[in-house]
Amino acid sequence: MPQADWSRDVEVIEPRNNIYQLSEYDFEKIVLAGRKHALFYPVTISELLIPYKPINNFFDSAANDPVRRLIFDIVKVASPFQSMAGVYKWLGLHEYPQKVQNETPNAFPELTAYEKSLPMGATVIKTQNGEALTFGCVACHSGNLFGVKVLGLTNRFPRANEFFREGKKLAPYVNTFVFKNILQTTEGERLLMVQSKEAIKFVGAKEPSVLGLDTSLAQVALSLAKRNQDEYATKTTFSHTFPRQNKLSTMVADSKPAVWWNLKYKNRWLSDGSIVSGNPVHTNFLWNEIGRGIDLKNLEVWLEDNTDKIEALTAAVFASKSPRYEKFFGDHSIDVEKAKRGQKHFVQSCQKCHGTYEKAWDQPGASSYTQVDLIQTTRTIYHKKTPVKDVGTDPGRYLGMNEFAADLNRLAISKALGTVVEPQKGYVPPPLDGIWARWPYFHNNSVPSLCALLSQASFRPVTYVAGEAKNKTTDFDQECVGYPLGAKAPQAWKNDPDYLYDTRKEGLSNKGHDERILLNNGQEIYTNEQKFELIEFLKTL
Repeated sequence: MPQADWSRDVEVIEPRNNIYQLSEYDFEKIVLAGRKHALFYPVTISELLIPYKPINNFFDSAANDPVRRLIFDIVKVASPFQSMAGVYKWLGLHEYPQKVQNETPNAFPELTAYEKSLPMGATVIKTQNGEALTFGCVACHSGNLFGVKVLGLTNRFPRANEFFREGKKLAPYVNTFVFKNILQTTEGERLLMVQSKEAIKFVGAKEPSVLGLDTSLAQVALSLAKRNQDEYATKTTFSHTFPRQNKLSTMVADSKPAVWWNLKYKNRWLSDGSIVSGNPVHTNFLWNEIGRGIDLKNLEVWLEDNTDKIEALTAAVFASKSPRYEKFFGDHSIDVEKAKRGQKHFVQSCQKCHGTYEKAWDQPGASSYTQVDLIQTTRTIYHKKTPVKDVGTDPGRYLGMNEFAADLNRLAISKALGTVVEPQKGYVPPPLDGIWARWPYFHNNSVPSLCALLSQASFRPVTYVAGEAKNKTTDFDQECVGYPLGAKAPQAWKNDPDYLYDTRKEGLSNKGHDERILLNNGQEIYTNEQKFELIEFLKTL
């Protein structure tokens, strides 16, 4: 396998969609293999694992079953879940599509009926102690876009971090010998429970401020705070009993899972650009497993022995494409002349930071093109070196990196992987491929639509309600591109307090990205008509 350049000095001249520069045949093969690793978590040495058969047996029993009631009595909780399907739904996992979906840009690998029996991201790992349940990449990095499953799109409502919090609350009550007898588990399954009980002692979990964001940043920082400050972050009884103080225990640094297809343009990772070198997939495995309590010496060996899996997943992530607006709304859903006028506004106010998008309608012979051909982007020119800009948006996410960067950089595994973390002031102005499908906007989801984004910050909604993108008519505002607001918002969303977003809370501010971009000395640069022209252009990206 040819090597990719992960150094901080690499210049991205053209999008690195074929990161390893493979032949067409090898490229397609490795990308499909990588997507399978995204669907089924490949780190088989993960220590925080749920014995699969016992948990299924438990939920298969009737709600009033005496054994089930006894377990609830022992752990002193009442569960709202009546089945594992209910647990998966609460976690925000998506079901596999039952047929080929032509709208999705990233094809699924061929899967067996058994592999599709669990939702996307749920993974059953076969260990020496029995089958164990864990969750993989697409639990957070896949979206349900009007019924179409899109790999690499943000999961709008992930609850992975809350899952760890619930586990930490339950773990102290679990007596593995009692549970072995009650649930009739094997000795191996009991040992899996012992292992998980020990691993979760070193997990520092935190509830997100609002549904739709995750606290992965805090979970890694607080988990490292439960370990020693040596190069392998060793785990001891003292270290988890008396964890080091970290501001992220209270400070809000929440953000949404990022889309994958932007990575091919960049050489700095994360929304704040703080990872300045190293393969982002390596980093993802490292952070995931720190947040699951793994022994880093074991992870170091696994990474060395599984370069094929890492390279396949890396290839798949970099090869990801964004969903196209016209595939969801029809070939003639975009007004080309209006979009052309919007292109001029984009060049004036957006291009400097977000990149240049050369359009087919500007090419020689465009007069003979079909409507769909006209709106395609023929070339994207982003920055050779990924910039970080401070445009006044909520600083919590980038400030949070200061609280554990040193802990990460001192790790032997970080040095071996060439991963360097340097906190920044601001955020990466992302490439805008598929921007229409990425609502709500900003790293903290504080802006519900492009109409709101293109407004003066003081005019943006203070609160809004969110919901799943199930119905193109009721759940999406095609004119403003994003959530319908006010009376247009579905009543079911308004009835669910989890769907309320309040920008007055810490870390959820919707300020910034207006002065010197959309405003000149406090005055609007564009009329409403011109803003809708700009939105029409953004739909074509």
